[in-house]
Amino acid sequence: MSRLIFHIDIDAFFASVEQLDNPSLAGRPVIVGASPGHRGVVSTCSYEARAFGVHSAMPISEAFKRCPQGVYLPVRMERYAELSAAVMECFAGFTPDMRRVSVDEAFLDMTGTERLWGEPAGAARLIKERVRAASGLSISVGIAPNPYVAKIASGLRKPDGLVIVEPGGEEAFMLALPLSKLWGAGQKTQERFRELGIASIAQLVSLGQAQISSLFGKAGGQFIYSAVRGRDPGIMGGEIESRSMSAETTFERDICERESIEAVLMGLADELSYRLWSEGLRSRTVTLKLRLHDFTTLSRRSTRRSYYLAAEDAFKDALALLARSWDGRTEIRLIGLGFADLESDSGEVQGELFSDGNERRRRAETAVFEIEQKGLGKVTRARLIGRDRRGPLGGEEARGSKGKGGEGPGGGKAH
Repeated sequence: MSRLIFHIDIDAFFASVEQLDNPSLAGRPVIVGASPGHRGVVSTCSYEARAFGVHSAMPISEAFKRCPQGVYLPVRMERYAELSAAVMECFAGFTPDMRRVSVDEAFLDMTGTERLWGEPAGAARLIKERVRAASGLSISVGIAPNPYVAKIASGLRKPDGLVIVEPGGEEAFMLALPLSKLWGAGQKTQERFRELGIASIAQLVSLGQAQISSLFGKAGGQFIYSAVRGRDPGIMGGEIESRSMSAETTFERDICERESIEAVLMGLADELSYRLWSEGLRSRTVTLKLRLHDFTTLSRRSTRRSYYLAAEDAFKDALALLARSWDGRTEIRLIGLGFADLESDSGEVQGELFSDGNERRRRAETAVFEIEQKGLGKVTRARLIGRDRRGPLGGEEARGSKGKGGEGPGGGKAH
Protein backbone atom coordinates (compact mmCIF):
# COMPACT_ATOMS: atom_id res chain seq x y z
CA MET A 1 0.00 0.00 0.00
CA SER A 2 1.32 3.43 -0.96
CA ARG A 3 1.91 5.99 1.74
CA LEU A 4 -0.42 8.95 1.96
CA ILE A 5 1.47 12.11 2.96
CA PHE A 6 -0.12 15.51 3.48
CA HIS A 7 2.13 18.57 3.48
CA ILE A 8 0.31 21.56 4.93
CA ASP A 9 1.35 25.21 4.96
CA ILE A 10 -0.46 28.06 6.66
CA ASP A 11 -0.84 30.68 3.94
CA ALA A 12 1.40 33.77 4.39
CA PHE A 13 1.27 32.98 8.09
CA PHE A 14 2.67 36.00 9.93
CA ALA A 15 1.09 38.48 7.52
CA SER A 16 -2.23 36.60 7.61
CA VAL A 17 -2.25 36.80 11.42
CA GLU A 18 -1.69 40.56 11.24
CA GLN A 19 -4.58 40.92 8.78
CA LEU A 20 -6.74 38.68 10.95
CA ASP A 21 -6.05 40.74 14.08
CA ASN A 22 -6.44 44.05 12.24
CA PRO A 23 -9.10 43.77 9.51
CA SER A 24 -8.16 47.21 8.16
CA LEU A 25 -5.04 45.54 6.72
CA ALA A 26 -7.06 43.20 4.50
CA GLY A 27 -6.08 43.62 0.85
CA ARG A 28 -3.01 45.72 1.71
CA PRO A 29 0.65 44.79 1.21
CA VAL A 30 1.74 43.68 4.69
CA ILE A 31 5.43 43.01 5.33
CA VAL A 32 6.48 41.44 8.63
CA GLY A 33 10.11 41.65 9.75
CA ALA A 34 12.60 44.43 10.24
CA SER A 35 11.59 48.08 10.01
CA PRO A 36 12.56 50.24 7.01
CA GLY A 37 15.70 52.16 7.79
CA HIS A 38 17.07 49.32 9.93
CA ARG A 39 19.22 46.37 9.00
CA GLY A 40 17.30 43.13 8.76
CA VAL A 41 15.17 41.00 6.50
CA VAL A 42 11.57 40.18 5.59
CA SER A 43 10.13 37.34 7.63
CA THR A 44 6.85 36.97 5.74
CA CYS A 45 4.74 39.15 3.50
CA SER A 46 1.15 39.05 2.28
CA TYR A 47 0.26 38.03 -1.24
CA GLU A 48 -0.46 41.68 -2.01
CA ALA A 49 3.19 42.49 -1.20
CA ARG A 50 4.44 39.57 -3.27
CA ALA A 51 2.86 41.20 -6.31
CA PHE A 52 5.63 43.82 -5.97
CA GLY A 53 8.36 41.17 -5.91
CA VAL A 54 8.83 41.12 -2.13
CA HIS A 55 9.65 37.74 -0.57
CA SER A 56 10.92 36.22 2.65
CA ALA A 57 14.61 36.67 3.56
CA MET A 58 14.83 39.73 1.28
CA PRO A 59 16.76 42.62 2.86
CA ILE A 60 14.23 45.08 4.22
CA SER A 61 15.90 47.90 2.29
CA GLU A 62 15.17 46.09 -0.99
CA ALA A 63 11.61 45.37 0.09
CA PHE A 64 11.05 49.07 0.79
CA LYS A 65 12.41 50.02 -2.65
CA ARG A 66 9.96 47.64 -4.28
CA CYS A 67 6.99 48.39 -2.04
CA PRO A 68 7.31 51.73 -0.21
CA GLN A 69 3.55 51.81 0.30
CA GLY A 70 3.64 48.56 2.28
CA VAL A 71 2.60 48.23 5.90
CA TYR A 72 5.76 47.20 7.79
CA LEU A 73 5.18 45.38 11.07
CA PRO A 74 7.45 43.71 13.66
CA VAL A 75 7.47 39.99 14.34
CA ARG A 76 5.04 38.97 17.14
CA MET A 77 6.33 35.48 17.78
CA GLU A 78 4.19 34.78 20.82
CA ARG A 79 0.97 35.57 18.92
CA TYR A 80 2.03 33.46 15.95
CA ALA A 81 2.97 30.59 18.25
CA GLU A 82 -0.45 30.78 19.91
CA LEU A 83 -2.28 30.40 16.60
CA SER A 84 0.25 27.84 15.38
CA ALA A 85 -0.53 25.69 18.40
CA ALA A 86 -4.25 25.84 17.58
CA VAL A 87 -3.59 24.78 14.00
CA MET A 88 -1.22 21.98 14.97
CA GLU A 89 -3.80 20.69 17.44
CA CYS A 90 -6.23 20.41 14.54
CA PHE A 91 -3.66 18.42 12.56
CA ALA A 92 -2.98 16.09 15.49
CA GLY A 93 -6.68 15.27 15.62
CA PHE A 94 -6.41 13.57 12.23
CA THR A 95 -3.33 11.38 12.72
CA PRO A 96 -0.89 10.51 15.50
CA ASP A 97 1.92 10.62 12.93
CA MET A 98 2.35 14.37 12.53
CA ARG A 99 5.70 16.05 12.05
CA ARG A 100 5.80 19.77 12.71
CA VAL A 101 8.52 21.29 10.55
CA SER A 102 8.15 24.90 11.65
CA VAL A 103 5.67 27.30 13.17
CA ASP A 104 3.55 27.23 9.99
CA GLU A 105 4.29 23.91 8.32
CA ALA A 106 3.73 20.22 9.02
CA PHE A 107 3.72 16.79 7.41
CA LEU A 108 0.88 14.40 8.23
CA ASP A 109 1.19 10.71 7.46
CA MET A 110 -2.43 9.85 6.71
CA THR A 111 -1.72 6.30 5.55
CA GLY A 112 -4.51 3.98 6.64
CA THR A 113 -6.85 6.75 7.81
CA GLU A 114 -9.30 6.49 4.91
CA ARG A 115 -11.86 4.60 7.02
CA LEU A 116 -11.86 7.47 9.50
CA TRP A 117 -11.76 10.49 7.21
CA GLY A 118 -12.68 9.20 3.76
CA GLU A 119 -10.80 9.76 0.55
CA PRO A 120 -7.85 12.24 0.59
CA ALA A 121 -9.63 15.21 -0.98
CA GLY A 122 -12.46 15.01 1.53
CA ALA A 123 -10.04 14.67 4.44
CA ALA A 124 -8.11 17.72 3.22
CA ARG A 125 -11.28 19.80 2.99
CA LEU A 126 -12.26 18.74 6.49
CA ILE A 127 -8.84 19.76 7.83
CA LYS A 128 -9.20 23.13 6.10
CA GLU A 129 -12.61 23.67 7.70
CA ARG A 130 -11.39 22.80 11.18
CA VAL A 131 -8.32 25.03 10.88
CA ARG A 132 -10.40 27.99 9.73
CA ALA A 133 -12.90 27.45 12.55
CA ALA A 134 -10.13 27.18 15.16
CA SER A 135 -7.90 30.00 13.95
CA GLY A 136 -9.51 32.01 11.16
CA LEU A 137 -6.59 31.11 8.89
CA SER A 138 -6.39 29.36 5.53
CA ILE A 139 -4.03 26.53 4.66
CA SER A 140 -2.72 24.94 1.47
CA VAL A 141 -2.44 21.17 1.22
CA GLY A 142 -0.31 18.96 -0.99
CA ILE A 143 -1.03 15.23 -1.03
CA ALA A 144 1.34 12.62 -2.47
CA PRO A 145 2.96 9.26 -1.73
CA ASN A 146 6.13 10.94 -0.39
CA PRO A 147 7.07 14.14 1.49
CA TYR A 148 9.06 15.77 -1.32
CA VAL A 149 6.29 15.67 -3.91
CA ALA A 150 3.69 16.61 -1.28
CA LYS A 151 5.73 19.68 -0.34
CA ILE A 152 5.93 20.90 -3.93
CA ALA A 153 2.22 20.21 -4.45
CA SER A 154 1.19 22.32 -1.45
CA GLY A 155 2.77 25.41 -2.97
CA LEU A 156 1.26 25.28 -6.44
CA ARG A 157 -2.19 26.79 -5.85
CA LYS A 158 -1.77 29.13 -2.90
CA PRO A 159 -3.63 30.50 -1.07
CA ASP A 160 -6.18 27.94 0.14
CA GLY A 161 -4.82 25.40 -2.33
CA LEU A 162 -5.26 21.65 -2.69
CA VAL A 163 -3.17 19.55 -5.09
CA ILE A 164 -3.23 15.74 -5.13
CA VAL A 165 -0.62 13.53 -6.79
CA GLU A 166 -1.89 9.99 -7.14
CA PRO A 167 0.36 6.98 -6.42
CA GLY A 168 2.38 6.16 -9.51
CA GLY A 169 2.00 9.67 -10.87
CA GLU A 170 4.97 11.24 -9.08
CA GLU A 171 7.38 11.28 -12.03
CA ALA A 172 4.74 12.56 -14.47
CA PHE A 173 3.88 15.28 -11.96
CA MET A 174 7.50 16.40 -11.79
CA LEU A 175 7.96 16.29 -15.57
CA ALA A 176 5.01 18.66 -16.00
CA LEU A 177 6.55 21.31 -13.74
CA PRO A 178 8.79 24.17 -14.86
CA LEU A 179 12.39 23.78 -13.76
CA SER A 180 11.97 26.71 -11.39
CA LYS A 181 9.65 24.57 -9.22
CA LEU A 182 12.37 22.02 -8.45
CA TRP A 183 12.32 22.51 -4.68
CA GLY A 184 15.79 22.56 -3.13
CA ALA A 185 17.56 23.77 -6.27
CA GLY A 186 18.62 27.25 -5.23
CA GLN A 187 19.67 30.26 -7.22
CA LYS A 188 23.18 29.00 -7.87
CA THR A 189 21.92 25.63 -9.07
CA GLN A 190 19.37 27.31 -11.32
CA GLU A 191 22.14 29.45 -12.79
CA ARG A 192 24.14 26.29 -13.44
CA PHE A 193 21.14 24.79 -15.23
CA ARG A 194 21.05 27.81 -17.53
CA GLU A 195 24.80 27.65 -18.17
CA LEU A 196 24.42 24.02 -19.23
CA GLY A 197 21.44 24.76 -21.43
CA ILE A 198 19.11 22.69 -19.27
CA ALA A 199 15.66 24.21 -19.59
CA SER A 200 13.32 21.52 -18.30
CA ILE A 201 13.01 18.73 -15.77
CA ALA A 202 12.66 16.31 -18.69
CA GLN A 203 16.14 17.28 -19.87
CA LEU A 204 17.53 16.56 -16.41
CA VAL A 205 15.88 13.15 -16.33
CA SER A 206 17.35 12.29 -19.73
CA LEU A 207 20.90 12.91 -18.48
CA GLY A 208 20.82 9.98 -16.06
CA GLN A 209 22.20 9.78 -12.55
CA ALA A 210 25.88 9.38 -13.45
CA GLN A 211 26.01 12.48 -15.63
CA ILE A 212 23.99 14.56 -13.18
CA SER A 213 26.44 13.60 -10.42
CA SER A 214 29.39 14.51 -12.62
CA LEU A 215 27.87 17.95 -13.16
CA PHE A 216 26.58 18.68 -9.65
CA GLY A 217 28.70 16.54 -7.34
CA LYS A 218 27.81 13.40 -5.45
CA ALA A 219 25.40 14.96 -2.92
CA GLY A 220 23.87 17.36 -5.41
CA GLY A 221 23.55 14.73 -8.11
CA GLN A 222 21.85 12.27 -5.80
CA PHE A 223 19.40 14.92 -4.58
CA ILE A 224 18.55 16.20 -8.07
CA TYR A 225 18.19 12.75 -9.63
CA SER A 226 15.82 11.58 -6.91
CA ALA A 227 13.84 14.83 -7.00
CA VAL A 228 13.25 14.94 -10.76
CA ARG A 229 12.03 11.33 -10.71
CA GLY A 230 9.48 12.22 -8.04
CA ARG A 231 11.28 10.29 -5.32
CA ASP A 232 11.94 11.68 -1.86
CA PRO A 233 15.62 12.72 -1.62
CA GLY A 234 15.40 12.67 2.18
CA ILE A 235 14.08 16.12 3.07
CA MET A 236 12.67 14.93 6.40
CA GLY A 237 15.94 13.74 7.94
CA GLY A 238 16.06 11.13 10.67
CA GLU A 239 14.73 12.94 13.73
CA ILE A 240 12.55 11.06 16.17
CA GLU A 241 9.70 13.51 16.63
CA SER A 242 8.72 12.30 20.08
CA ARG A 243 12.17 13.10 21.48
CA SER A 244 12.95 16.29 19.60
CA MET A 245 11.60 19.64 18.45
CA SER A 246 12.92 21.62 15.51
CA ALA A 247 12.23 24.38 13.02
CA GLU A 248 14.00 25.37 9.85
CA THR A 249 14.10 28.04 7.16
CA THR A 250 14.82 27.50 3.48
CA PHE A 251 16.08 30.70 1.87
CA GLU A 252 14.65 32.04 -1.38
CA ARG A 253 18.27 32.40 -2.51
CA ASP A 254 21.48 30.86 -1.24
CA ILE A 255 23.09 33.29 1.19
CA CYS A 256 26.35 33.81 3.06
CA GLU A 257 25.57 37.10 4.84
CA ARG A 258 26.35 36.43 8.48
CA GLU A 259 23.85 39.00 9.77
CA SER A 260 20.94 37.40 7.93
CA ILE A 261 21.96 33.92 9.05
CA GLU A 262 22.25 35.03 12.67
CA ALA A 263 18.86 36.76 12.34
CA VAL A 264 17.30 33.48 11.34
CA LEU A 265 18.98 31.61 14.19
CA MET A 266 17.77 34.18 16.72
CA GLY A 267 14.23 33.88 15.40
CA LEU A 268 14.34 30.09 15.49
CA ALA A 269 15.69 30.15 19.04
CA ASP A 270 12.80 32.43 20.09
CA GLU A 271 10.23 30.21 18.39
CA LEU A 272 11.57 26.97 19.88
CA SER A 273 12.01 28.41 23.36
CA TYR A 274 8.39 29.52 23.33
CA ARG A 275 7.32 26.06 22.20
CA LEU A 276 9.33 24.42 24.99
CA TRP A 277 7.69 26.66 27.56
CA SER A 278 4.17 26.31 26.18
CA GLU A 279 4.40 22.51 25.93
CA GLY A 280 5.98 22.03 29.38
CA LEU A 281 9.24 20.56 28.06
CA ARG A 282 12.95 21.09 28.65
CA SER A 283 16.21 20.07 27.00
CA ARG A 284 19.95 20.12 27.48
CA THR A 285 20.79 19.50 23.81
CA VAL A 286 20.63 21.92 20.90
CA THR A 287 21.01 20.79 17.28
CA LEU A 288 21.99 22.72 14.16
CA LYS A 289 21.26 21.72 10.56
CA LEU A 290 22.81 23.35 7.51
CA ARG A 291 22.21 22.57 3.86
CA LEU A 292 24.84 24.16 1.66
CA HIS A 293 24.46 25.35 -1.93
CA ASP A 294 25.90 22.06 -3.25
CA PHE A 295 23.25 20.05 -1.33
CA THR A 296 25.71 18.88 1.30
CA THR A 297 23.81 18.64 4.59
CA LEU A 298 25.59 19.08 7.91
CA SER A 299 24.19 18.27 11.34
CA ARG A 300 25.78 19.27 14.63
CA ARG A 301 24.66 18.97 18.24
CA SER A 302 25.84 20.19 21.58
CA THR A 303 24.83 18.96 25.03
CA ARG A 304 25.38 20.92 28.23
CA ARG A 305 25.06 20.07 31.91
CA SER A 306 22.15 22.40 32.61
CA TYR A 307 18.79 22.86 30.88
CA TYR A 308 18.20 25.63 28.40
CA LEU A 309 16.23 28.27 30.26
CA ALA A 310 16.22 31.16 27.78
CA ALA A 311 16.31 31.69 24.03
CA GLU A 312 19.53 33.67 24.36
CA ASP A 313 21.34 30.60 25.70
CA ALA A 314 20.20 28.40 22.81
CA PHE A 315 21.18 31.14 20.36
CA LYS A 316 24.65 31.42 21.90
CA ASP A 317 25.28 27.68 21.59
CA ALA A 318 23.84 27.64 18.08
CA LEU A 319 26.38 30.29 17.09
CA ALA A 320 29.16 28.10 18.46
CA LEU A 321 27.89 25.16 16.39
CA LEU A 322 27.68 27.43 13.35
CA ALA A 323 31.31 28.47 13.83
CA ARG A 324 32.33 24.80 13.88
CA SER A 325 30.35 24.01 10.73
CA TRP A 326 30.58 27.02 8.43
CA ASP A 327 33.55 28.91 7.00
CA GLY A 328 31.64 32.20 6.67
CA ARG A 329 31.93 32.18 2.87
CA THR A 330 30.09 29.11 1.59
CA GLU A 331 26.50 29.89 0.62
CA ILE A 332 23.77 28.30 2.71
CA ARG A 333 20.45 27.05 1.34
CA LEU A 334 18.71 25.94 4.55
CA ILE A 335 19.28 26.40 8.24
CA GLY A 336 17.52 24.59 11.06
CA LEU A 337 17.65 24.62 14.84
CA GLY A 338 16.27 22.10 17.30
CA PHE A 339 16.16 20.77 20.83
CA ALA A 340 16.79 17.05 21.31
CA ASP A 341 16.31 14.53 24.14
CA LEU A 342 13.22 16.36 25.41
CA GLU A 343 11.99 15.83 28.97
CA SER A 344 8.93 16.97 30.88
CA ASP A 345 9.64 20.17 32.78
CA SER A 346 9.19 19.43 36.47
CA GLY A 347 9.83 23.04 37.41
CA GLU A 348 12.93 22.09 39.38
CA VAL A 349 16.17 23.83 38.48
CA GLN A 350 19.68 22.82 39.47
CA GLY A 351 21.06 25.10 42.15
CA GLU A 352 24.14 25.99 40.12
CA LEU A 353 22.00 27.82 37.59
CA PHE A 354 21.00 30.57 39.99
CA SER A 355 24.55 31.85 40.17
CA ASP A 356 24.89 32.89 36.54
CA GLY A 357 21.63 34.73 35.93
CA ASN A 358 20.08 32.07 33.70
CA GLU A 359 17.10 31.55 35.98
CA ARG A 360 16.46 35.30 36.10
CA ARG A 361 16.42 35.34 32.30
CA ARG A 362 14.08 32.35 32.26
CA ARG A 363 11.70 34.07 34.68
CA ALA A 364 11.77 37.27 32.64
CA GLU A 365 11.19 35.34 29.43
CA THR A 366 8.33 33.37 31.00
CA ALA A 367 6.76 36.64 32.13
CA VAL A 368 6.95 37.93 28.55
CA PHE A 369 5.25 34.78 27.24
CA GLU A 370 2.49 34.95 29.84
CA ILE A 371 1.83 38.69 29.41
CA GLU A 372 1.50 38.38 25.65
CA GLN A 373 -0.48 35.14 25.78
CA LYS A 374 -3.04 36.81 28.07
CA GLY A 375 -3.32 39.78 25.73
CA LEU A 376 -2.02 42.23 28.31
CA GLY A 377 0.43 43.97 26.02
CA LYS A 378 3.50 43.63 23.85
CA VAL A 379 6.93 43.42 25.45
CA THR A 380 9.98 44.27 23.35
CA ARG A 381 13.05 42.44 24.53
CA ALA A 382 16.19 44.46 25.05
CA ARG A 383 18.22 42.40 22.59
CA LEU A 384 15.87 43.51 19.79
CA ILE A 385 16.29 47.22 20.47
CA GLY A 386 18.80 48.84 18.15
CA ARG A 387 19.89 45.62 16.45
CA ASP A 388 17.29 43.82 14.40
CA ARG A 389 17.94 40.10 14.36
CA ARG A 390 14.43 39.12 13.43
CA GLY A 391 14.58 36.72 10.50
CA PRO A 392 12.28 34.39 8.65
CA LEU A 393 11.05 31.89 11.19
CA GLY A 394 9.41 29.28 9.39
CA GLY A 395 10.07 26.94 7.78
CA GLU A 396 9.42 27.61 2.72
CA GLU A 397 9.43 29.73 3.91
CA ALA A 398 11.01 26.88 4.79
CA ARG A 399 9.03 26.83 4.75
CA GLY A 400 10.97 24.42 5.51
CA SER A 401 10.83 22.80 4.43
CA LYS A 402 9.23 24.48 6.44
CA GLY A 403 11.51 26.64 3.15
CA LYS A 404 7.85 29.60 3.13
CA GLY A 405 2.77 31.83 -3.15
CA GLY A 406 4.33 28.48 -2.47
CA GLU A 407 7.76 27.23 -3.22
CA GLY A 408 9.67 29.66 -5.36
CA PRO A 409 12.51 29.07 -7.79
CA GLY A 410 14.94 28.30 -5.02
CA GLY A 411 12.50 26.35 -2.94
CA GLY A 412 12.28 29.29 -0.56
CA LYS A 413 9.32 29.34 1.73
CA ALA A 414 6.60 31.94 1.46
CA HIS A 415 4.71 30.92 4.62
